[in-house]
Amino acid sequence: MKISRSFCRYLLLLLVFFIQKGYVTAKAFTGTYGINYGRLADNIPSPNEVVKLLKASKIKNVRIYDADHSVLDAFSGSGLDLVIGLPNEFVKEMSENPDHALNWVKQNVHAYFPKTHIVGIAVGNEILGSNDLDLQDSLFDAVKNIYNATKKLKLHKVVQISTAHSQNVFGTSYPPSSCTFKEDIAQNMKKILNLFSQIGSPFCLNAYPFLAYMGNPDHIDINYALFNPTNGIYDKKVNLHYDNMLDAQIDATYAALEDAGFDKMEVIVTETGWASDGDLNEGVATLKNARIYNYNLRKRLAKRKGTPRRPNFVLKAYIFALFNENSKPGPTSERNFGLYKPDGRISYDIGFPSFISSSGNSLKI
Repeated sequence: MKISRSFCRYLLLLLVFFIQKGYVTAKAFTGTYGINYGRLADNIPSPNEVVKLLKASKIKNVRIYDADHSVLDAFSGSGLDLVIGLPNEFVKEMSENPDHALNWVKQNVHAYFPKTHIVGIAVGNEILGSNDLDLQDSLFDAVKNIYNATKKLKLHKVVQISTAHSQNVFGTSYPPSSCTFKEDIAQNMKKILNLFSQIGSPFCLNAYPFLAYMGNPDHIDINYALFNPTNGIYDKKVNLHYDNMLDAQIDATYAALEDAGFDKMEVIVTETGWASDGDLNEGVATLKNARIYNYNLRKRLAKRKGTPRRPNFVLKAYIFALFNENSKPGPTSERNFGLYKPDGRISYDIGFPSFISSSGNSLKI
């Protein structure tokens, strides 16, 4: 027992030494599988119950879209890795005032660390490529000020800074090797990528084969979008074959990064999923297709392998989403991406347990 304690003490001292010397870069992802815990609903379980559900499902990597203190309190001592979000409506304020960024990090990260294991801060969501040009121009300074705040509080080696992008940042993405960033976002993107390359942050991509298929159903094989057996596509320029669309979307991102001069940067999927219900014009949003996509995706991630273009970068993905969220605006599909129903029962079986909430409404299966 004495030997074991001494060895653990030695490892802890060694880790502290590496952090102080700057040899440790913040990493926000353990393993390959994570979940987005959205809360735009008035009928989902409490944060304390959600922690129990996540632990029962053995899902360690969790993203939220804000820094709600009830969630941060619930995650305290849980052992779960949490990425919090700086909502888009605060980005401009943080870009203009470094003191506000410092106070935000103090109140929402430093005050909870390390009992609440906050491993990352996502600054905004899908800002570049959006219609808000002022917000696009504010993003870099907001990212820089939030990072500098973590540095001032000596959290920059353990809390990773990121921002997630939609596929609207790309020009063409077919074939994957032809992908580049749109010219109108290139300047802002380049500044962010320069900073991220210096601090070791990944490129975060929200990738939805569901949306890509819905936008072009006549030219995309549904099996290709769902990870089902298919002929796939062949990218002649780089002599690579793709048997599923998600891999192709990720490798298109790697091609754009290479074109911009950032061929060493890792791509992490921060959102992907498939809707289990939709409007009349969303015919592929079915329970069957959602189960197939998420079951096959879970198997794909469990293989711990990379993509054809980056075989040595193990694919990591956060699934969207934990719950169906009844308060989300937009088409019916937006409210039906959850792996779980509001009462804690699974929406469809891909290997996760149901959960009995304190209301007692759900059924254990």
